[in-house]
Amino acid sequence: MAKTSGRKHRRIAARVAAAAITAALVGTGTSAVAADSPSPVAPSAVNSAQQPAAAAAAAATVSSALYGIDKAGNSYGYTQNGKGAFLARESNSDDNWSDIKELGQVNNGTDAKTDGLWARDYSGSLYYMPWDSAGFRLGGGWNIYNKMLSAGNFGGAGAGDLLARDSSGVLYLYLGTGTGKLTTRYKVGSGWNSYNQIAGNGDLTGDGKHDLVAQDKSGVLWLYKGTGNYKAPFAARTKVGSGWNAYNLLISSGDLDYDGRADLLARDKDGILWRYSGTGNAASPYKARVKIGSGWSTYRLLY
Repeated sequence: MAKTSGRKHRRIAARVAAAAITAALVGTGTSAVAADSPSPVAPSAVNSAQQPAAAAAAAATVSSALYGIDKAGNSYGYTQNGKGAFLARESNSDDNWSDIKELGQVNNGTDAKTDGLWARDYSGSLYYMPWDSAGFRLGGGWNIYNKMLSAGNFGGAGAGDLLARDSSGVLYLYLGTGTGKLTTRYKVGSGWNSYNQIAGNGDLTGDGKHDLVAQDKSGVLWLYKGTGNYKAPFAARTKVGSGWNAYNLLISSGDLDYDGRADLLARDKDGILWRYSGTGNAASPYKARVKIGSGWSTYRLLY
């Protein structure tokens, strides 16, 4: 059986709407914070996330379900089949996701399962929605970013983190606390507006640290090897290959073929979905692509 998670995704859309209404009624409060000024979080509350992580334990690579939101705002789920692809989509859908701009699943612990998601709406509010309980609004002002990504653990602690890129190309890291809340942002790079796609959700190089890939505007894919240190989370980039502008979306659901390595999903202009299985080798991080489905252009968001 596929060791996936997130199938209790149902009714999350309603919780998002409820959280938005509640926030509008009560104001931001002390727990809702602006994108550039999150509430301070004590180091003990983030499992030493604010400490350099040279000796941190290996971060888990998740194996998660995949969700898609179509242009009408309907959301459908796909469970992993345990063989590197997905089962047929669930026949019933969540609706009313039209107000959501970006979504990302997050793993708050050291297992291989996601625990919920971060959701940003078009007004710039960010929410955390656990799979099995009511969510909450983190705050407003998140429209200062043109790209947000829940791509795994880059701070060295147990919880997944959030990456955000602003319009000038500066990349920031928000450390996850394990509760859905986030620490103060840290500037981790500039020049990231040269990339059309950024993706990742686990270890690509076999060292137990989470890595990132980024596709530039000429179609070259680059690997950013993770260091485990939140102050400098990436090593210098290395070239993976050319021709990646054949794809209009790159995303990772973690380990799809259950070999312990993170894999990559790529959707081409014809809506075909391809799997690039991870090798664990930084010099050549992916095996040859494998077609795992078609018709995926129906979705404006995949997460």
